Amino acid sequence: MAGSLISGLVNNHYPANKITVTDPDPQKLNQLKQQFSINIEIDNLKAVESAHVIVLAVKPQVLKAVCNNIRKAILKTQPLVISIAAGIRSTDIDRWLGDGNALVRCMPNTPALIQAGATGLFANTRTSAEQKNMADQILSSAGITLWVDNEEQLDAVTAVSGSGPAYFFLFLEAMQSAGKQLGLDENTAAMLAKQTALGAARMALEGEDSPATLREKVTSKGGTTAAAIASFENNNFNGIIAQALTAARDRAIELANELGKD
Repeated sequence: MAGSLISGLVNNHYPANKITVTDPDPQKLNQLKQQFSINIEIDNLKAVESAHVIVLAVKPQVLKAVCNNIRKAILKTQPLVISIAAGIRSTDIDRWLGDGNALVRCMPNTPALIQAGATGLFANTRTSAEQKNMADQILSSAGITLWVDNEEQLDAVTAVSGSGPAYFFLFLEAMQSAGKQLGLDENTAAMLAKQTALGAARMALEGEDSPATLREKVTSKGGTTAAAIASFENNNFNGIIAQALTAARDRAIELANELGKD
């Protein structure tokens, strides 16, 4: 995810020499330097000591250790801290960093890897309008950004868009499998399903009609689409989706409680 943000920033003409990346893997660092001409550093403290914005793009399980490592530098310089670590609440991150920090917590999704992501953001009360704008600039380099009013809403963002790509991949798998059962070869079924998903998404994003209106326009009374929609509805399609997203939201809350412990 960090690589996608770097790529997006550099491609949007943000100066590469103003970006410094740290990672315990020297090979990965050298690859990033060669690809984007950015600065690299092994020592986290050296990397953050003069930074105005710090992006914590690490696994949730190691975030506490990373925060403890850079705590002294953060307390001294008071930069904007942006976390894209899933499931860790801003209050826990702030506590690990020594309290009193301007902090933005983000929930991006994997299409950010191709600059087609969707990211939900939440800023704590210490974050200024200018700092929110900086966070938006960084995250929007990888796709669209949407701000939420309270941090609890990020759990819903996780359920809808954070985990969402997997739902669509699952649906594509099912369509491809069904197409094969109906007599199509694997490649034809796969390409039809993928292109249909792309076209439908573009119509929903680029047009003015709601998804409900778009569905109604495709669904002729007594036609083939109506038969498929009726089958979905008879099997409680909406209920299945609501139940699945609720399960994802609830798990996000559980993980935050587990990972935020001292």
